[in-house]
Amino acid sequence: MSIDPASAVSRVLAQTTLPSDTFVTLSPHWGWLIALYFFLGGISGGAAFLAAMLHLFGRAEDRPMVRLGYLVAFVALLPCAPLLIVDLNRPERFWHMIWQSDSGGPMFKWWSPMSLGVWIITLFAGILLLALIGSWAGRVGLPKRLSSLADGTLGKVVAAATGLLGLFLAGYTGTLLTATNRPLWADTPLLGLLFLLSGISAAAAALLLLGWRRTHPASLSWLGQIDSYAMGLELAVLVVMVVTLGAVATAVLGNGWGVALLVGTVLLGTLVPLAAHVRPRLLGPATIPVAAVLGLAGSFVLRSVIVLASEAV
Repeated sequence: MSIDPASAVSRVLAQTTLPSDTFVTLSPHWGWLIALYFFLGGISGGAAFLAAMLHLFGRAEDRPMVRLGYLVAFVALLPCAPLLIVDLNRPERFWHMIWQSDSGGPMFKWWSPMSLGVWIITLFAGILLLALIGSWAGRVGLPKRLSSLADGTLGKVVAAATGLLGLFLAGYTGTLLTATNRPLWADTPLLGLLFLLSGISAAAAALLLLGWRRTHPASLSWLGQIDSYAMGLELAVLVVMVVTLGAVATAVLGNGWGVALLVGTVLLGTLVPLAAHVRPRLLGPATIPVAAVLGLAGSFVLRSVIVLASEAV
């Protein structure tokens, strides 16, 4: 006797009070490594975007922040691939994601968010390296002639491509979750936008933390404004997402995960840094670094809760 999977799921839902059919799916068993990858990927993409904007539209005094932005983006990106590989059930077969083992040739599936993401991230890594080399040319032993990668038309093309691909990376992980049929992840279309805004905010916080005594005050002021806008929009999207999730949010976040999200991301990671941007003297000389650290922590808590709360179902 054959069993229709769709009718079987319908019967299960009819006999239970599950708020969504995603509650009867199997977990991919993602844990802290994936949460950390999402966090670092958001910072990398966000920092690349912010550096590219300053590169394209900033002034000469913004150049130190441009160099720092590209460097932070590159350093944050370096652990991402190892984190993904280690988390695989068969880490030694990671190359199957980019190369077909049976017929040969690149493994590219445009309809698969994961396959598309692998190639976009690979392209981002390459173009980011060009932007990094161009911005640091003439320093740390790099030949001055490589500055052509950051100057003129070529420099603008490299910067624009880096910024666009950085935006993609910052929001890609959230979009990937929405394509995975798990509670919370597949029940809202807002995760991509939420992770994008969070990534930009976390990147701005990282650059403020590292550059607040090393870069021009005008660059810091611009980053502070961007951070405020990103955090405000992130908070609005998070509220809309939780409200529209309804019973799913209650089932997944109506416990310790919800408390962690409220305290770690909303209160300490968003509202306190926003208050610090409005009142720069709120915490005295330590206002900028404290607000930046709290913003980074809030971004990490957000991704950890989104990943682990669904895994716990």
